[in-house]
Amino acid sequence: MISESTFTSSSNGHFGLIPSVVRAADAKLPTKYGDFRIAGYRSLVSDEEFVVAYRGELRTNDAVPVRIHSQCLTGDVFHSAKCDCGEQLQFAMETIAKEGHGAVVYQQQEGRGIGIINKIRAYALQDEGADTIEANVRLGLDVDSRRYEQCVEILKDLGIKRIKALTNNPDKIRAMRDGGLEIQERVPIEFEPSKDTQRYLSVKKFQMGHLLSLVTQS
Repeated sequence: MISESTFTSSSNGHFGLIPSVVRAADAKLPTKYGDFRIAGYRSLVSDEEFVVAYRGELRTNDAVPVRIHSQCLTGDVFHSAKCDCGEQLQFAMETIAKEGHGAVVYQQQEGRGIGIINKIRAYALQDEGADTIEANVRLGLDVDSRRYEQCVEILKDLGIKRIKALTNNPDKIRAMRDGGLEIQERVPIEFEPSKDTQRYLSVKKFQMGHLLSLVTQS
């Protein structure tokens, strides 16, 4: 269990009463992890779209395993060794399948919000020695422009009240808590760092505050 003092509310965590997302589609989704459903949501305030893979009873007083997963085309689809994003997504799907219920909100904010083309440009700068933060800064881009309020709206639309958060990112925890969801537990998603991920994960832990225990300063 995580204590109330572990995560403080963010100053910009505002959630209005007027919905800013709408469910636009819903269908069955058989997967290698078992039978899920897939729902598509549209933002009413931007052109952003969201996808949710969910399974089982969500309108319950029990803690529901949930992951807000930021799109990573290189990791999720092409299985890039530069990050652990694809592995985290697989872990979440496996956990939800094992527990019989849960949801993954798939947020289409590639590269911490910079988009796939800029992410590839950032990769090129990383090839020259920059870390992920330095690369974004050199491109004149935000280090992390992601927002999670609409992801939280989606979780609430699904009927989820209490969360077992599958994440290492305290910003996602804050967003869920600021949005009125009860975080009963945080489940770490960690893998032994490799030569390709050591620096990436080090930046996440020591510069971005992610909750990682296996990473040393690089």
